[in-house]
Amino acid sequence: MFVILSIYFMQLKDLKKPDWQKKEKRVGRGGKRGTYSGRGNKGQKARSGGNIAPGFEGQDTTLVSRSPKINGFSSPKLKNMLVDLTLLEKHFQAGETVDMKALVAKKLAKQNKTSRTKKRAKVKILFAGTISKALTIKDCLVSEKAKKAILAAGGTVIEPAKKVQKVGEKKGEKKEEK
Repeated sequence: MFVILSIYFMQLKDLKKPDWQKKEKRVGRGGKRGTYSGRGNKGQKARSGGNIAPGFEGQDTTLVSRSPKINGFSSPKLKNMLVDLTLLEKHFQAGETVDMKALVAKKLAKQNKTSRTKKRAKVKILFAGTISKALTIKDCLVSEKAKKAILAAGGTVIEPAKKVQKVGEKKGEKKEEK
């Protein structure tokens, strides 16, 4: 069994200078790259320093300007989930507590998502229809008319706790402890 090996012997013609030793081509000084040096005749591009901005299309409106814009504004806040009194009348028994967990369990509100501002979406109960059951509304926003209707039916409304700003403090500023 014979193994044929191809042996390559380096020759002088195969040697090349390293990149740092190579000379830069001098354009426009006679020889193969003389006179116009591949720039053509006259015009802005033929001149030294005759740069044209990328995307420039002469007098035409540029492609970027012609393309449609994405207008508008999207708020980082999540919208309140709205629930009517008729839905509460239909899905809850007298004496039950209505809060976010109960509304999600009965599929009247979606799972509480967090927005870009790290705030949670809230549920707001609106006055639409009538209510005759005594329900306890907890940690939900309630409109004035809906609140009156719930209280008239014998229910209670426990509103979410609001952050109280101390006198002398500016919004977003924390008091330093000594």
